[in-house]
Amino acid sequence: MENTTSENKKPARILSVDTLRGFDMFWISGGEEFFLALFAFFGWTGISQQLHHVSWSGFHFYDLIFPLFMFLVGVSMPLSITRRLQKGESKMDIYKHVIKRVVLLYLLGMIYNGSLNLDFENFRYTGVLHRIAFAYLFAAFIITNFKQKGQIIWILALTFGYWLLLLLVPVPGYGAYNLTPEGNLCAFIDQQFLPGRFCCYGFGDSEGILSNFPSIASVLVGVLAGSLLISQISHAKKTKQMLIAGIVLIVAALLWSFIYPINKYLWTGSFVSITSGISLLLLCLCYWVIDVKRYTKWTFPFRVYGLNSITIYIASGIFDFGIVAKIFVGGFYTELGDFSTTFLELTIMTVKWLFLYFLYRKNIFLKV
Repeated sequence: MENTTSENKKPARILSVDTLRGFDMFWISGGEEFFLALFAFFGWTGISQQLHHVSWSGFHFYDLIFPLFMFLVGVSMPLSITRRLQKGESKMDIYKHVIKRVVLLYLLGMIYNGSLNLDFENFRYTGVLHRIAFAYLFAAFIITNFKQKGQIIWILALTFGYWLLLLLVPVPGYGAYNLTPEGNLCAFIDQQFLPGRFCCYGFGDSEGILSNFPSIASVLVGVLAGSLLISQISHAKKTKQMLIAGIVLIVAALLWSFIYPINKYLWTGSFVSITSGISLLLLCLCYWVIDVKRYTKWTFPFRVYGLNSITIYIASGIFDFGIVAKIFVGGFYTELGDFSTTFLELTIMTVKWLFLYFLYRKNIFLKV
């Protein structure tokens, strides 16, 4: 797990990537609920808004969590697919490997959404794991067949091509470039072709059909970052390039947002740009602190999350960890008054981490 001291030798894993993935999963698997309860206890309602998604256009901290994970999916791909190509594996073998992972992700997404309840009329046919599977499939095909310049062209084509569709294709009754919840092209396509129920704005699905395509660009930006991390250039050049690229993408997003709003539900190009920029800055910071300066001791709790990220995501969705937490705290937490909710959320988060730590000690990892 540890890096070698030589810049020319690459580790089996990059600690900063596992740590940042773990930081991301921390928020998904309990951090959000704990800090919301903590902020409510102290009456910090203003800052607590950052742990909720914006109602439509705009940007809060919590809007970063999913695209950051998509970005990190891309970061990991050069560590696997690109190196397999370099070792001489055939494209067909890689395609088989990718398709197996995509099918498994999709099936896990179906289970997460409640397919075993057999209520298909009210079933949600898309979601977070489905989007990861979709974007991973296309990104894998792109990096298998295109070098870095081609990957950049694909990023531009996906983001600007999607923008042109929204800009030019009219929605019956609303016209073209209507980016309201009820009048946007994504919602119209979901209503025509996506069965079941929608999440999370009613008129269409936040992980719907058309908005899947710009999400591929989020993964591909991560691919470029991952390729940079395993390159032979110096640590200083790597961090400098990530820093500059991150700042450029954030500035571009803010300027673009005047005519193309930052919107998670539609996964607009400005949303791709600002989340990719922030993700690059976070990766740059983690890489410099962890892999370059070697401050690694504090990373272990996050790496436990990061090494079993899909496991804790699925487990948190289908199992009530609060039941286990209440076994340990009994009725004690109810005696804490206004702090009881905060303490219970802290206990739930601890139980989840201990579950992952058990898997870590047993060397059990769900690899998809």
